[in-house]
Amino acid sequence: QVQFVESGGGSVQFGGSLRLSCAASGVAFSDFAMGWYRQAPGNQRELVATIDKRGRTNYADSVKGRFTISRDNGKNIVYLQMNSLTPEDTAVYFCHAASLNRNYWGQGTQVTVSS
Repeated sequence: QVQFVESGGGSVQFGGSLRLSCAASGVAFSDFAMGWYRQAPGNQRELVATIDKRGRTNYADSVKGRFTISRDNGKNIVYLQMNSLTPEDTAVYFCHAASLNRNYWGQGTQVTVSS
């Protein structure tokens, strides 16, 4: 059974930090490019960061310099370290996995930043 399970969300104050994790099972994790997306109420889902199979990263302009995506292929986990959080970062965060012919979404984890 293929699963991508996010964890690490929660409530923090302005300027705080969180680290999200997405654990994969049932797939050859190293074959997938991984990404984090987020969706705030009333908004479309948007790209936050991606990391390809070689470890090359890409970030949305709104999170550059504050967020870091990384992966541990030995543990089948992708991380999103989020620093200097602001209320505008409040959203449900989803991990996404993509290969040539498959893609998967996690169930999402809520991040709430208070001012």
